[in-house]
Amino acid sequence: MNSPDAVPHSSPAPAPAKLGLGLLVALVVGSIIGSGIFGLPQNMAAGAGAGAILIGWTVTGIGMLLLVRVYQMLSLRKPELDNGVYAYARALSGEYVGFNSAWGYWVSAWIGNVGYLVVAFGALGYFFPVFGTGNSPAAIVGASVVLWGIHFMVLRGIQGAAVLNAVVTAAKIVPLLLFIVLVAMAFQIDTFRLDFWGDAKLGSVLDQVKSTMLVTVWVFIGIEGASVYSARARQREDVGRATAIGFLICLLLLMSVSLLSLGVFNQPALAGLKNPSMAGVLESAVGTWGAVLIYVGLIVSVGGGFLAWMLLAAESLFTPASGGVMPKWLAQPNSKGVPANALWLTNGMVQLFLLLTLFSKASYLALISLATAMILLPYLFSAAYGLSLAWRGEGAQTARRRSDTPVAALATLYCVWLLYAAGFKYLLLSALLYAPGALLYAWAKRQRHERVFTGWEWSILAALLALAGVAATLLATGKLGL
Repeated sequence: MNSPDAVPHSSPAPAPAKLGLGLLVALVVGSIIGSGIFGLPQNMAAGAGAGAILIGWTVTGIGMLLLVRVYQMLSLRKPELDNGVYAYARALSGEYVGFNSAWGYWVSAWIGNVGYLVVAFGALGYFFPVFGTGNSPAAIVGASVVLWGIHFMVLRGIQGAAVLNAVVTAAKIVPLLLFIVLVAMAFQIDTFRLDFWGDAKLGSVLDQVKSTMLVTVWVFIGIEGASVYSARARQREDVGRATAIGFLICLLLLMSVSLLSLGVFNQPALAGLKNPSMAGVLESAVGTWGAVLIYVGLIVSVGGGFLAWMLLAAESLFTPASGGVMPKWLAQPNSKGVPANALWLTNGMVQLFLLLTLFSKASYLALISLATAMILLPYLFSAAYGLSLAWRGEGAQTARRRSDTPVAALATLYCVWLLYAAGFKYLLLSALLYAPGALLYAWAKRQRHERVFTGWEWSILAALLALAGVAATLLATGKLGL
């Protein structure tokens, strides 16, 4: 961390491993392509017809491309800022906002990893019924073994984990490409056109498009992966390049899987498929071996996504702790340069929520919806900071102000639209998870013998506590739930 107020360590920290362009691209693709794409056909069709899905992909593709451009622009204008989702929010509105951005990103990451483990063992349940839908006692035991096995592997070094992630990322692309080719051969244009704008029970086209937003944002979470790891990049320019390359690869894969499936099953039939719905689609096209291929691909893909997000989650605590907005013990690396304490806390929370899924039977879709809602504010803060810099003409790339300003403005509007599309339910649940972070922030500030909250930050805390209180009351009375 380049911050002058970084917390001193008792012994010199080892130099962090440096990641080249290829590993950064793999980190972006690996964090985006996880479990979401395998359930994408059904998840999209559940609330929208083919026409609305096309509109949804157009909105999401443009919106996410704008965010990619913002992260590229910020990496060039502010190369000294490490861990973008935290540093950009802090530079925009102060330490408590920066903390909340990092906190929300971290919570989103480990909740998403709980979802990954649930869906992975649900896929294994296809071959071994004892695992059920992924939250049976046997599945929780198996998931816990996988969790701590990968945990101890990562403790041996970030570079080795990043290389393994690159290998797994390459492996999981193969079944996706096979799916696209085989389903394209079975595609029927008449099936695709049937009830193109959806049945009346799906609601208006706007309602249908809104229903796709949390799904499409979930499958794109990870475009900021290179930005989070910017401090470990071999060349700073590679951060923006990796983000753009990773985005384009994933956009082509995601749109192809979603839209081609609508040419095999019509919307009601696709909406009724069991997840991972890619298995049902390919089974219809080529037979039982197609389903087996997808289940195996899902298990490999989730393993890679889980590893990528474990790395991102730990890093999202480590950098803010180095900057003094989280307890200093989270800034302590081990002898391999791995943020070990941050990793222990992250995976401890994953383990806790795995046990909770055993009792609450929380579904994969509920977990990913909550994880997606938690990350919307960090995206908004990044876009707003990009708009602020572009408007003032600040940073190394001031010559590009004319193009940067409208791009950042539209990206900010897109993030506001996402908050609207998410709905009040998930915003309330997000507040319930954001509010406890204030205790960790206060702990960090007390360690530095600093005033905890300013006047502006007190108002943010009050709003969070009020929303969290409403959420807790509604949960207690059964009027709100996952």
